[in-house]
Amino acid sequence: MAERAESRPAAGEWEADRALTDLYAAHWQSLVRLSWLLVRDQHLAEETVQDAFVAMHGRWSQLRNQDLALAYLRRCVVNSSRSVLRHRKVEDRYLSAETSARTAHGITEEPSAETRAIEHSTGVRLVAALERLPRRQREVLTLRYYLDLSEAQIANALSISTGSVKAHAHRGLVALRSDVEVPS
Repeated sequence: MAERAESRPAAGEWEADRALTDLYAAHWQSLVRLSWLLVRDQHLAEETVQDAFVAMHGRWSQLRNQDLALAYLRRCVVNSSRSVLRHRKVEDRYLSAETSARTAHGITEEPSAETRAIEHSTGVRLVAALERLPRRQREVLTLRYYLDLSEAQIANALSISTGSVKAHAHRGLVALRSDVEVPS
């Protein structure tokens, strides 16, 4: 007999159960509609309202004026909906960063890991081939393609004629192509 008495809920819990059951029956739909208007997702709206009722049940004994329970529930629903929106914004930011290069067909415009590895190895090969060029060809190609200088600007910088710039650029490019290109 003593076990039954211990397993029964306290009088405050019965009061909370009855009051929340009445509040639920009378205001569930309006609270879900309120949340839906904020989050625009039916399942999240229902979950938000459910969480508000669970929170209120746990704090029922601390509620100073139980006539204001509906106002408390509304505040909980609005605050939880705001939290859902903040979380959604973080998720959207993350997903947009992850899928920023995705096209309508789900194909990414970013190079694959394999392509990046090939580009990196090609870049390494290009730098090594550039180092093997004669000094003047290396200087002309670096000024042309790294600093994007014109032939006249390169000629002025190196104190050579524009004809020499053209000749060094042509010879350097031919040498680089033959050194870097992979035979197909």
